Amino acid sequence: MNQDYKKLADHKQEYLAYEGNEVITWCAGCGNYGIQKALERAMVLEGIKPKDALFCYDIGCHGNGSDKIGNKVVYTLHGLHGRVIPVAAGACVANPKMKVIAEGGDGGTMSEGVNHLVHAVRSDYPMVFILHNNENYGLTTGQASACTRQGRPMNGSPDGVISPPMNCCDFVMGLNPTFVARSFSGDVKHMTDILRAALRHNGFAFVEIMQVCPTYNRATPQEWYLERINYLKTTPKTIESARKACADLNDKINLGIFYQNKKAPNYMEMLENRKGVKTAPVEEVKRFDIKSLLKQFE
Repeated sequence: MNQDYKKLADHKQEYLAYEGNEVITWCAGCGNYGIQKALERAMVLEGIKPKDALFCYDIGCHGNGSDKIGNKVVYTLHGLHGRVIPVAAGACVANPKMKVIAEGGDGGTMSEGVNHLVHAVRSDYPMVFILHNNENYGLTTGQASACTRQGRPMNGSPDGVISPPMNCCDFVMGLNPTFVARSFSGDVKHMTDILRAALRHNGFAFVEIMQVCPTYNRATPQEWYLERINYLKTTPKTIESARKACADLNDKINLGIFYQNKKAPNYMEMLENRKGVKTAPVEEVKRFDIKSLLKQFE
């Protein structure tokens, strides 16, 4: 038996805790099924217990996972559209002892919330961010996003998208990141491996997952990706070589870890006033009696 599967079997109760028992209602063939299973496996294989993790979801089809993953025993938060990153960043700063995982779609992340992504990468908050890139706004029935391929007809732009798509990994690479990776929703094992590496990273781990959307984006089905994906054998050493590796989105779509800087300090480690402090900020919150203050307004 594969050692990973043996470990999952040995920790069956924890795996079932992450899995939950709610009926999942994504469309048949949606890439979210594979992504959620890969994330559950990665958490168990990395030995992260449900009580030690917080899952933050943006608005979008992927956000239904907030009600499905480990219901009743897993901490989840469903944020506002495009605003999941600042909420997750606040959580990981307040309690760095919790493993914080945030998820967002290409619509909310690369349009409404792109400013939050920029500063999360710059600040290097100690968290994992999973970008579900199905190249459209799926929850609002197939509108074009910043990642929709040029010329493709979509609901709301039936004559075809006129702008070229954003390359998410290349965009992040220009912000001096410490971890950038890409995987594919049709390969649960590869996603699991990438997410495990992201969970171990000491900083902001950006993981783009190229995702099929069988209902609203039929131009790039599972077979389209399978004919084009290529697995990197090694991680590029420099950002320049990493940008070259992630550049092609049409003919040879590379998957893997594009770049990782294991030596860079994360946000909390760069704060002068936190150096030498062993407690988490959330542990330092105290109750204060404000009766004397209120008397001033009597």
